[in-house]
Amino acid sequence: MKITLAKAMGSCFGVDDAVDMALEHEHAGDLTILGQLVHNPQTVQKLKEKGIQLVGSIDSMDEIKTKHVMITAHGAADNIKEKVLDKGFILDDATCPLVQHVHRTIKRYVKKGFFPVVIGEEKHVEVRGIVGDLDEYLVVTDAADIDQIPPEKRKRLGIVSQTTQNHVRVGEVAKAIEERDDVEETSFMNTVCKPTRKRQEAVQELTDEVDIMIVVGGKNSSNTRKLKLLGDSKGIDSYHIESPDELQKEWFKGKEHVGITAGTSTPFFVIDSVHEAIQKVSKDF
Repeated sequence: MKITLAKAMGSCFGVDDAVDMALEHEHAGDLTILGQLVHNPQTVQKLKEKGIQLVGSIDSMDEIKTKHVMITAHGAADNIKEKVLDKGFILDDATCPLVQHVHRTIKRYVKKGFFPVVIGEEKHVEVRGIVGDLDEYLVVTDAADIDQIPPEKRKRLGIVSQTTQNHVRVGEVAKAIEERDDVEETSFMNTVCKPTRKRQEAVQELTDEVDIMIVVGGKNSSNTRKLKLLGDSKGIDSYHIESPDELQKEWFKGKEHVGITAGTSTPFFVIDSVHEAIQKVSKDF
């Protein structure tokens, strides 16, 4: 049984920088992270072992007992950061620069008089941060969702996307919005980040070769779920796992070529452990 690793996979620079900032923090024992720094269980465990405190979300500031507070790689609205400072905490901002770019872009659209639209998942922490400082906005998954905007406001739309969406799908939704008769002008920037795009493109390549796909990453990781869906869309048996312990031998029965990929929050030591486990399984087939 052949095993092929995706050409692009695993943790991106934004995630690596955020994790390094936390683990190398000179006050790690006096640090609380608002929400999950990254969506990966092994990384979360490392942070806990370092003595770093974690609270459930950016809405849990009343639970904080430390002096230092860190914003995650997914970012947060400016008003959240101001609340952290107003409460007397020392703020460490680990927001990914590519997420910061989305924040700046949507605010620039608003200043130019466009109604702000975000293509993404409304409840995702990144999206909550993107729209958190806006007086009005709409998060969409389809062009038909634009009907929720009052007719007089949908004439000029400024469109961005959550960084971890499927970049092809984002382009399709934006184009469909632009072609609506009731929309006179749009300004669109596909803000799906480059690391996410590269990983999606690498999976697309793999689906032409393999007959089973193993996707490694946190179950609550948006970009990792998208990689699994890409495999599904090509009719490839695709499995989303967090660790090698979840691999099941029967998945590989009758298979000839395994593809392995991983989301942008997955550490390479986890990918390596999954690769090694599959190599052991492959010897039986």
